[in-house]
Amino acid sequence: MKYVLMFVETEQFAKELEAMGELERETAYEAVGRWFADHADQITHHTHLAPAHTATTMRLRAGAEPVVTDGPFVEGKEVVSGYVEVEVADLDEALRLARTWPACPLVEIRPAG
Repeated sequence: MKYVLMFVETEQFAKELEAMGELERETAYEAVGRWFADHADQITHHTHLAPAHTATTMRLRAGAEPVVTDGPFVEGKEVVSGYVEVEVADLDEALRLARTWPACPLVEIRPAG
């Protein structure tokens, strides 16, 4: 089964990453690189998204013209910063994989068609 694991960055996580020294940040990035290498046989696609401030949001409403705004239009302070598409046996395996993610504190998992 295919699942998408979306890595969700919080304001707190972004602040912690920004506050890290160069060596500590490099170590954190190396952990992410190792995670990708360790799971390369299950990852079918992945990408890191540009920062949230570069987003454009289109709000669609029935019977009205779409409204386009600069930036993300979210109610919370959590932003999807990247994702991977994985091929695994089932949700349990996707959950085991997500549990090992070494970066953003939230991972949303969805079946992919």
